[in-house]
Amino acid sequence: MLPVEIDDPADPRLTDYVGLTDVVRRLKHEPVSGFFLAEGQLVMRRAAQSGCPPRSLLLAPNRVADLLPELRSLDCPVYVASAEVLHAVTGFHVHRGALGSFGRLPVAAATDVLAASRRVLVLEEVNSPTNLGAIFRSAAGLGMDAVLLSPTCCDPLYRRAVRVSMGEVLSVPYAYLEHWPAGLAAVRDAGFRVLALTPSATAVALDDVVIAADDRVAVLLGAEGPGLSADALAASDAQVRIPMSAGVDSLNVAAATAIACWAIGRRP
Repeated sequence: MLPVEIDDPADPRLTDYVGLTDVVRRLKHEPVSGFFLAEGQLVMRRAAQSGCPPRSLLLAPNRVADLLPELRSLDCPVYVASAEVLHAVTGFHVHRGALGSFGRLPVAAATDVLAASRRVLVLEEVNSPTNLGAIFRSAAGLGMDAVLLSPTCCDPLYRRAVRVSMGEVLSVPYAYLEHWPAGLAAVRDAGFRVLALTPSATAVALDDVVIAADDRVAVLLGAEGPGLSADALAASDAQVRIPMSAGVDSLNVAAATAIACWAIGRRP
């Protein structure tokens, strides 16, 4: 479709893109409405490759000519707006000059994700989109098969999470454990050993954890700050830690996840 120029921020065709800095509104509105936003052409390409149906693209004028061929061929409206209009609509400077709205695919059932996996991450109450996006990128790059989320985790398809993950939230299977922490029983019933990552000095050092070639392992991580709840820790099979030095007690959850993924994902 030929690009359509839009000069009115109130144009109803841009409804999907309104108020992108209003996190509360976006986290409520997008899942219910069945779409998510991809920012930047590389992430938009990942969205298209993942099979998510395109709803529309919104471009700055200087991005029309260099639109990636696979995005140019999408069957959806392509809107073009000035930097001023983009800012008025979204609420921020769209410095990548390219946004895409895509329909959501159905979220997989946790039982199906577990059946197809050997190494998984399980997250409790990780509600920072930046951390969640970084976690998905580590999962994709460091040998994890899937991510399971407690009901209180933030939306993996929130724009910032998708962008920070470089679109890997669209390639790494994920599912929700609807009942928490009772849902951890389903992980164990599927044959996984649940290892809870904690800074506790009594936990086993990550390098000392013995993992056999046929073991199925789930690494359980908690939110930045509070860490894992007492109930989640109690539901795990073992508590493990990353050895620290220089008086530092712990790492950001995204950094800790990357280390855990490298340590567990590389095992046979």
